Amino acid sequence: MTPAPTTGDAPSAESLGCSLSVSVVVPTYNRRQRLERVLRSLAAQDAGVPFEVVVVSDGSTDGTDEYLASTDVPLPVRRVSQANAGPAAARNRGVAESHGDLIVFLDDDVVAAPDLVRRHVDEHAIDDSLVTIGPMLDPDDHDMSAWVRWEQLMLRKQYEAMRKGVYEATARQFYTGNAAIRRCHLDAVGGFDENFRRAEDVELAYRLEHAGLRFRYLPEAVGFHYAERSYDSWRTAAYTYGRNDVVFARDRGEDWIFSFIGEKLDEHRTPLRWLIRATATRPTLARATATSAGAVAKAAARLGGTRVPRVLLSAVYAIEYHRGVADEVGDADALKRLFG
Repeated sequence: MTPAPTTGDAPSAESLGCSLSVSVVVPTYNRRQRLERVLRSLAAQDAGVPFEVVVVSDGSTDGTDEYLASTDVPLPVRRVSQANAGPAAARNRGVAESHGDLIVFLDDDVVAAPDLVRRHVDEHAIDDSLVTIGPMLDPDDHDMSAWVRWEQLMLRKQYEAMRKGVYEATARQFYTGNAAIRRCHLDAVGGFDENFRRAEDVELAYRLEHAGLRFRYLPEAVGFHYAERSYDSWRTAAYTYGRNDVVFARDRGEDWIFSFIGEKLDEHRTPLRWLIRATATRPTLARATATSAGAVAKAAARLGGTRVPRVLLSAVYAIEYHRGVADEVGDADALKRLFG
């Protein structure tokens, strides 16, 4: 196979005479206003090739289904409604209802830059063994909570590291808010595991990695992330990621993650390491710590501070993540070996 051109230099699918058919799959749940903005951005795409849009309403109760059935939708959409079953099931349903050779996944709060679809398509037109990942950047017109701002900062650090070549994209960076993969590869590994309500994209990515696919970060395939979640939801996500990492390591052959967990713990300063160990098996203490730290972080953010919220929220995330690890490990001796 001829080596692929570097990102940004790739010829377009159109110039190659590529007949790759494309489906954009958007799962949604109770985000009608954000979804409207996402669909407007898809209507304005300069994709270079035709594409279809499939929207899966995963049990929405906010008028999403009525909107999708109305004449207000700015482009043709294949609409699918189902009882709430989670993002993995919604994406699987979207893939099943679509017809494209290439599936572009876009979340219902990620507004596509005009060339997002084309950037993904062009890479897949010249290399059929790829999974492509685009950035989800901060919009200028969106006011974020302190914890969502922290989450976006963590994403930006990863994007910048990949852009600079500090490391290549891996399964750990496969976030399906803005990503693309050929249908045949999804079919080959069985799609998303619907048992996972979070990190279902990373779990799928590990199977794709084992199947020989490579991940490529496309900094030009820009989406703007109109993210919003409650503080409790953010904490729960950190806890669930901790549990899932143990599942991946113990049950899915990714045993290197155990070393990763220990290394991440060692990176923290001594007081935080002590606090993580103290709260890992004490949920009441963990909740009290998270509540207090969150209150201070919110107050500092309202006053315009950035460093204090960042430090406190990093600590809360670490506490909740390691509490999830501890609960999934279960065995006290195994946990002691893992945490030191």
